Amino acid sequence: MASTPELRAWAQRCLKGTDPVAKTDEVARMAAAHAAGACTLDAGAALPDSAAIPGRPARPELVSPKRVGRRSMVTPEGRAMLIHALAHIEFNAVNLALDALWRFPGMPPQYYADWLRVANEEATHFRLLAAHLATLGHAYGDFPGHDSLWEMVHKTRGDVTARMALVPRTLEARGLDAVPPLRAKLAQAGDLAAAAILDIILRDEVGHVEIGNRWYRWLCERQGLEPYATYDELVVRYEAPQSKGPFNLAARRLAGFTEQELARLAGPGTPPAGA
Repeated sequence: MASTPELRAWAQRCLKGTDPVAKTDEVARMAAAHAAGACTLDAGAALPDSAAIPGRPARPELVSPKRVGRRSMVTPEGRAMLIHALAHIEFNAVNLALDALWRFPGMPPQYYADWLRVANEEATHFRLLAAHLATLGHAYGDFPGHDSLWEMVHKTRGDVTARMALVPRTLEARGLDAVPPLRAKLAQAGDLAAAAILDIILRDEVGHVEIGNRWYRWLCERQGLEPYATYDELVVRYEAPQSKGPFNLAARRLAGFTEQELARLAGPGTPPAGA
């Protein structure tokens, strides 16, 4: 009789996988097993790190963000490049969620359930985008991609508070601002299927950023840290990029940003988007 899998160790094994289809399918199996109570959770174990993290396919080639190329909406090739870039972001987001799930011991069970949910939803986004990319005559890996999201994941590997502060509620929150104008451009170009996928992504990303906000505040409270001053210090320590407007304030409110945070974020004279 097979032993019951442990969730965090399973997530780490999945993270090491290099095939995008196999990895996203495995995430779905893990989520189904967790929902059915068919896996255990050892939140106290400090699992060993591995040079095989994260597992990636041989393609796409990873290049500087400046070398990714322009993504014109006018041509099918340009739209394919954009969909590929979005698929690459979502594949990295699967890895990000799996890493948050396995790496940090000592968190409440809900923390691990939340990041499993994120991994499963990001896997769904990747599959939707990869399928749409196929209708445009391309596959994931056909164009280069960049690694800027994972760079911050790597920097914060030893500090769960920094991870929550600087990845979901900083880097991923940029998607809340970027998706609506991209969606509008794709719809204007006549790609209504892609626009519908972005509707799903925006809906789910609000929840993902909310998870980062909630656990960041929980960690600050547990450690007796003032959230705003701590965030500013972490931005400097880890050299996080500064968020630039316009901001989707409506989506950010839904994702748990406070009015004080939004005022600090926007600053004087910053044009809001979706205020």
